[in-house]
Amino acid sequence: MTAIRSADELLDVDVPAWPRLRALLSKAPFEARVLPADDTARRNVLYRLQVTSASTLGAIASNCGTLVLDHGWVRILGAGSEGIQDLATVNALGDPDDRSAPPGHLVVGYDVLGGVFAINHDDLPAQAGEVCYWGPDTLEWTPLGVRHTEFIEWLLNGGVADFYQEFRWPGWEAEVSALSLEEGISVYPFLFTAEGRDIAAAARKAVPFQELLNLNEHLAQSLVAGSE
Repeated sequence: MTAIRSADELLDVDVPAWPRLRALLSKAPFEARVLPADDTARRNVLYRLQVTSASTLGAIASNCGTLVLDHGWVRILGAGSEGIQDLATVNALGDPDDRSAPPGHLVVGYDVLGGVFAINHDDLPAQAGEVCYWGPDTLEWTPLGVRHTEFIEWLLNGGVADFYQEFRWPGWEAEVSALSLEEGISVYPFLFTAEGRDIAAAARKAVPFQELLNLNEHLAQSLVAGSE
């Protein structure tokens, strides 16, 4: 059984990952905001995650509340910010002393359309440690072929624009920037339908983000039920 480490022990590393991430953030080809979190929240989340600050995951958790990328299109979870929960809470991670097993996957970020990024442990269609994306255009998990550090580096090096090229419309920057972290964009016709593929012509509206996640989950369950 792995020994439970304190926040002090998890922070005490020879080469923390945050300086490298800060350098990447400063050179990102889009707006990249680092939202703060207080020291107590950062230490608490790191302890509940049980990862060190030498890892990219631990560096984000112990140094910021949320990474807000490209006008808010992508939100990478950290120690929590106003309107968005922290990594540990989103993944229902309580005190590690009470944990019998790791979760099947770890949600690490969202996009404004209700897409979800997660690190697989053992319940997604990917290798352990690989990042997967749940998309509102497919209603299923797709492996991205990279681990978490590579995923964050890819995003910060311009991967956001490449990944979402088909799902942006003229003026999206102003529309997305106007949202709070508690909001996302609902699209109708739905993105997984043939009619919804033209997002520029679709009806879009700001909705509470949790409501958007719940809707996407309901749509996915309905699609599965309808195919049985």
